[in-house]
Amino acid sequence: MASPAKYVAVKEQIREWIRTGKVKPGQKIYSENELMKMFRVSRHTIRQAVGDLVHEGLLYREQGAGTFCAFPQEERPGESQEARRYIGVITTYISDYIFPTIIRGIESYVTNKGYSLILACTYNNLTKEAQCLESMLQRPIAGLIIEPTESSTYNPNIRYYLELEQRKIPYVMINQYYPQLDPPHIIMDDRKGGWMATQHLLELGHRKLMGIFKTDDLQGVYRMQGFMDACREAGVTVRPEWLVTYRTEDLDEEVVRRVRAELEGEKERPTGMVCYNDQLAVKVMDVLRDLSIRVPEEMSLVGYDDSYLAEATEIKLTTVEHPKTQMGLDAAKWVMRAIERGRRDGEDPASIVYEPKLIVRSSTAPIADPSHVSP
Repeated sequence: MASPAKYVAVKEQIREWIRTGKVKPGQKIYSENELMKMFRVSRHTIRQAVGDLVHEGLLYREQGAGTFCAFPQEERPGESQEARRYIGVITTYISDYIFPTIIRGIESYVTNKGYSLILACTYNNLTKEAQCLESMLQRPIAGLIIEPTESSTYNPNIRYYLELEQRKIPYVMINQYYPQLDPPHIIMDDRKGGWMATQHLLELGHRKLMGIFKTDDLQGVYRMQGFMDACREAGVTVRPEWLVTYRTEDLDEEVVRRVRAELEGEKERPTGMVCYNDQLAVKVMDVLRDLSIRVPEEMSLVGYDDSYLAEATEIKLTTVEHPKTQMGLDAAKWVMRAIERGRRDGEDPASIVYEPKLIVRSSTAPIADPSHVSP
């Protein structure tokens, strides 16, 4: 551990350089090796002192380039007040699935308020999330909208969120949030949504149910809990082999292989399936087609999110609606209100939890009479 006296001395000396203009805004400060020799201290002491000054906004880092003296907000070179009106948006994915619709909802509102978006994507990878957050903190963002990465596990990037709070940059999480931070969030009631999807199949008479859920984000965990809730309430026991779970890093082919293994051959099959999302449901539908299992006559299938995929297939998918555009709009409005609140030193806007809605289409039907099902 760094000596408190040495650490404070280094920190205060660099602060004095900044105050007196020895190190000017935009100028690179000495390297770690140079500072170690200059102050005759360990690398850990230098990193602790410099890290504190970065957190205070007096210094900033550029990956691969070094550490620089920060510009006072009103003195950013070549930037007018208008040019600094940016909202950061970090999602797990940008161009796939429901995310373009969410981003369009955000953009439609913030551009009308005179702001521009800075977009970043984590691919649901915690290392990439750290890089995205570090990049955002080096830019003049007024607020941040972020979708958590692997929200069901402990997040090692908490310090970046604490730095956002220290700098009084408002942020809101969408789709889920990190329980360790309990931040403002805009989410669906995914547990209820999973319950509704399962209850729909139970009301159609299905008692042999399979659930397929991703478990490294809280959305999947809550949807699975809703699935289990509905089954238990109905007195239906779920077979362990019919509860299929996976993580983001699992290959799609591996998840599909596991589902296929439970459906092929002469063994007993489920008659209804609840999938983590529509994307997965479409892949499962392909497996059912390959195995000549008819939807919905022999297998009822429910997705989640009401994405464009739900109506892109020949058999239209029963699914739980995700308020994509509305979520984007509400996230943008939340950030705008929080920015205004900061100027007035008021309360943060409230979090939002959407009620799920089931969209029934042709992929589900009442349980077939076994005597009318072809072998």
